[in-house]
Amino acid sequence: MLELMKNRRSIRKFLDKPIDSDKLDSILECALRSPSSMGRQPWKITAVQDKNLLKKLSVAKSSGGLFLAEAAVAYVVAGYPEITPIWIEDCSIVSTVIQLEAESLDLGSCWVQIRGRMHDEDISASDYIKSLLNLDEACEVLCAIAVGYKGEVKQGHQDVPYEKSELK
Repeated sequence: MLELMKNRRSIRKFLDKPIDSDKLDSILECALRSPSSMGRQPWKITAVQDKNLLKKLSVAKSSGGLFLAEAAVAYVVAGYPEITPIWIEDCSIVSTVIQLEAESLDLGSCWVQIRGRMHDEDISASDYIKSLLNLDEACEVLCAIAVGYKGEVKQGHQDVPYEKSELK
């Protein structure tokens, strides 16, 4: 796991190459096995592979998401606030698991923040995506995770000095 954490970087350039279904299934299965508060699993995960939909997803917010159009798949992670008030934390865990499993499969990924962002002055990025993907009105979209074969190489994270916690 430590090597995975050292090497995982946000990838925003992807090769035009589809991902094998076994890898897509593995990412989704890992996501669905993510821990959640009280086992409530307040999420809805939608895998988007259609190039036309990916292009539309890439403009869900005013900036910072255009690379979604180049991804092989985008995992849209939405949560249900009525199930638990900590849906954001639970969905953040799911999103992190998606990225870590992608890295373990030699795929690149990058988180695109949606919650709290606007599509334009009249509609939130979350509402735009809910309409685009016909998602339940009761959910809120946290993020979209772009995943694909890496089209760029980034050096792993440098070792960071830290103080070890003391056991008491």
